[in-house]
Amino acid sequence: MMNIAQYLDSTYLKTPHQSGLSEEETLQKVKDLAQEAIDHEIFAVMIRPDFVSEIKKFFNEKKSHVVLGTVIGFHEGTYSVEEKLSEAEKAIHDGADELDFVINYEAYLKGDLDLIKDEFLKCTELCIHHQKVAKWIIEIAAMTDQQIADITQYISTWAEENFNEKDLKNIFIKSSTGFFETENGKPNGATYEGIKIMLDNAGKLPVKAAGGVRTHGDAEKMITMGVKRIGTSSALALINDESSSEAY
Repeated sequence: MMNIAQYLDSTYLKTPHQSGLSEEETLQKVKDLAQEAIDHEIFAVMIRPDFVSEIKKFFNEKKSHVVLGTVIGFHEGTYSVEEKLSEAEKAIHDGADELDFVINYEAYLKGDLDLIKDEFLKCTELCIHHQKVAKWIIEIAAMTDQQIADITQYISTWAEENFNEKDLKNIFIKSSTGFFETENGKPNGATYEGIKIMLDNAGKLPVKAAGGVRTHGDAEKMITMGVKRIGTSSALALINDESSSEAY
């Protein structure tokens, strides 16, 4: 059985309001996630920006090398470029190693390529300048197959035209937030079909599958297909080959 722990971004992104927990209870859940990552050698944790500073301190105290990631413009993606830059700058200051930006996919669907190119270039440049990883969530559940292919190609082209080749490994294209509301039971996260389209069009950029990876077998297949990272709120279940009931 494949060791998948080093491919996983163990994720907790619910706000206290969404989970019905207090701030203190939410922080404890995030700390438990961080400790689980340490104990099981999971590559990264992915949490809300509000908790980055606290968890960075937690990892430092534990002398842990688990990567600390956060989300920017989450989950709608419609934040302005300035808002995303401000949020990203604070996250970097607080100690985030990786930043997962939600691209303004609504603007893309309306044909505003100038806006999404501007935010991609400015936010990615910020990350590269600070030697951080930038991942761009395109929200494939909101798109047709052709739109998935096109936006993946655009991001790949912009990256290759504007950044050094050595930096391309740190610019990911990511499938989903896990929060997009679909109709008629349609998957809202990564599917094999969607990920294949992304991989076929990502050029030199790595791909992250997020949402919908619910079994160890799912994870192995995604990795075999070529994804470099998997976002999941059930990392331990995947590692232990237990089925996950979580949506993300």
